[in-house]
Formats: sequence, C-alpha cells, structure tokens
Amino acid sequence: MSHVTSKDGTTIAYERSGAGPALILVDGALCSRAFGPTPKLAPLLARHFTVYAYDRRGRGQSGDTHPYSPAREVEDIAALVEAAGGPAFLLGLSSGGALALEAAASGLPITRLVAYEPPYVDDSRDSSDSSDDSGRRGGAAHKERLERLLAEGNRGGAVKYFMKDMVGAPAPMVVMMRLMPWIWRKLEAVAHTLPYDAAVMTGFRIPRARFASIGVPALVMNGTKTDPRLQEAARTLVNVIPAAHHRELAGQTHNVKPDVLTPAVVEFFTAPSATASGRS
Repeated sequence: MSHVTSKDGTTIAYERSGAGPALILVDGALCSRAFGPTPKLAPLLARHFTVYAYDRRGRGQSGDTHPYSPAREVEDIAALVEAAGGPAFLLGLSSGGALALEAAASGLPITRLVAYEPPYVDDSRDSSDSSDDSGRRGGAAHKERLERLLAEGNRGGAVKYFMKDMVGAPAPMVVMMRLMPWIWRKLEAVAHTLPYDAAVMTGFRIPRARFASIGVPALVMNGTKTDPRLQEAARTLVNVIPAAHHRELAGQTHNVKPDVLTPAVVEFFTAPSATASGRS
C-alpha cells in the first residue's frame, strides 16, 4: 500500500498493480479497495493497465479532512494522476462514475473515462416534484436525511436508509444484510461518507452545463436488467457529453459482474482515437 497527499493535506491510500497505461478506479458509495467490486475488478484490469485502486476519503486507510466538498475528492484524483506520472484513464462505478465525470469536467489530465450507471435517478422528473412515484422525497433531500441520522449517531439507520430509500433495495434484502454482521459492520464503518456521495450526485440531477464541457472521450454504460431510471440517465448523459458513447451490458444490473465489465472497459480504453471519440 502507498499514499499520496491531496491538496488540502489529506492522506489518500492506494494500491498499484499491473503494467501499462495508468487506470484509476473510482468506487461508488460504501465501497473501498477492500470491499465492493474493486478486489475482483482490479486484478482483471491489471492484465492490461497499471491499476490504481484507492480508498476514497473517509474510507479504509485514507484520511478525512473537514469540511467535505466534492472538489476535494477531485483533488484526490488529481494527486493520484500525478502519482501515476501523467494522463490517466478513469473508471467510475455508480456515484464514482459521477465523480469521474466531475473530474473530467474539472480539466484534470484524463485521457478517456468510463462511467457505469451514475445514479441520476431524479434527472427526468420535473424540478417542482418533491416525491417519486412511491411518495418518497426526491434526491435533493437525501443528503439532509442522511446527515440527520448520522448526527443522531444512527449509522445503521443511515445505511438502511441508503439501501432501502435511495437504492430501492427490497426490505427483505436489507434484513438479510443486517443478519450478516461481518458485512454490516463494514457498511456502518463508512456510513459517515454517504452524505459525500449525495453531494457528488448534485441532487441526483445531471449538471448538464457542467458535463457539456467534458472534452475527452467517455463511455457511459448500463445493464439491461437495471432500474429503468438508470438506463435513462445513461442515455441522457451521452446526449450531454460531446464525445460520448453509450453501451448496454446484457443481463447486468447495477451490481455489474467484473468479468462482464472488464472486456468493455479494455475495448474502449485500447481503441484507436477515432473509434473512441464521438457518439454511438
């Protein structure tokens, strides 16, 4: 394990593996180098790239300087790009995909990026509507609710709210997760970072003007069996980002299988420049 120091002095832990062009993995909510898709995904990608798997701030062995801002997370990625020796590819999953897009919009030296299912689930709804079809409050209120639960010391409640009310996981699934204490403890340990992901998601609405400034080729993907709102968000992003491709992965959900995701990522990152630019 190695460390870089971000612009605000926060220490960011990372692991490097493989050989080839630099690729930085950007995890989604609650995930880290040791938990989530990265432990299986990184070795597959390391056959083709020098993979930088890191703990986002507040998770694992990385620091957590306050106050939080999504801009600080972009600075964390900038420090990793510098450690990699120059331009890098970015692969972001879920809210990590939104963070990767924001990093590209910020002008970091990124060659190409892949975003898998950034969860802009409220983007297609009218801004005057404050609840979804099942009566829950919209995405803009999630950060407030998470912060209130955490202020009460209710880490488990914050994880439950995230899984049930934000992700839409069935109640029995949440119950099953709580019955696996070795997993639930890991989720509670990073529950304080859930508002960070909510902040990155900009009210769960696509920042169209911001992302229209992205000047590098991007591949936005979704699974064919995922939430229709995520599929719609992926298609909308491709219409917003000037040099974007869209690709669907057959049979995949939001929890994409690493061995299915990897070939699509490798193909896009290794394609000739002309193939990796423009819409599809």
